[in-house]
Amino acid sequence: QVQLVESGGGLVQAGGSLRLSCAASGRTFSTAVMGWFRQAPGKGREFVAGIKWRSGSTYYGDLVEGRFTISRDNAKNTVYLQMNNLKPEDTAVYYCAADPSKSYIPRYAENYGYWGQGTQVTVSL
Repeated sequence: QVQLVESGGGLVQAGGSLRLSCAASGRTFSTAVMGWFRQAPGKGREFVAGIKWRSGSTYYGDLVEGRFTISRDNAKNTVYLQMNNLKPEDTAVYYCAADPSKSYIPRYAENYGYWGQGTQVTVSL
């Protein structure tokens, strides 16, 4: 089992920045990939970014590439999502996800076995 706890969400003005954190605990040695997804009201869960735990290789969704950066701190078992130049359309609940078995970074939610509880990000005009 892997437990994921997100933090760092909040209210920010357009053009501002936030950094989300996802702390992993439990059988973290089995976590192969971690990802960030977001879900706005009335919409499906959208892939934001993913990272391979060992190599640090990253992959981004089309709407955030160039503005968001995913990184990890192996010693702290924590993954970060630095979000810059935020836009109102980035408003959503952001979820951290992990999977122990994938050799690639999935962009579909059903390919992740573990999820955090989510953290709200609201971007105002």
